[in-house]
Amino acid sequence: MKEFSATQLHNFLKDNECEPLLLDVREEWEFDRCNIDGSVLIPMGQIPNQLDELDPDRVIVVICHHGIRSRHIGIYLESEGFESIINLSGGVDAWARDVDVNMATY
Repeated sequence: MKEFSATQLHNFLKDNECEPLLLDVREEWEFDRCNIDGSVLIPMGQIPNQLDELDPDRVIVVICHHGIRSRHIGIYLESEGFESIINLSGGVDAWARDVDVNMATY
């Protein structure tokens, strides 16, 4: 699993031709409060039941509030055979601080 800072992820999304899945693993109330455009919500506890909906050949960027839950899900996805996982270190909190200063925080 790769670890990207918010700035690294922002540049990766701008400069890369592939369209990674931006997988937000927070709870619905957190996602409703703020999220990165284009991200898809599957709360952490629902990932095992929705694993079939994820493409193991696609780059998946895992996102949470501070990067801890997403790191756990990244490790889990790798254990299930997913090979192209990126964890957003610092989560949406870092994204709001370093990339989108207008994003709501909590």
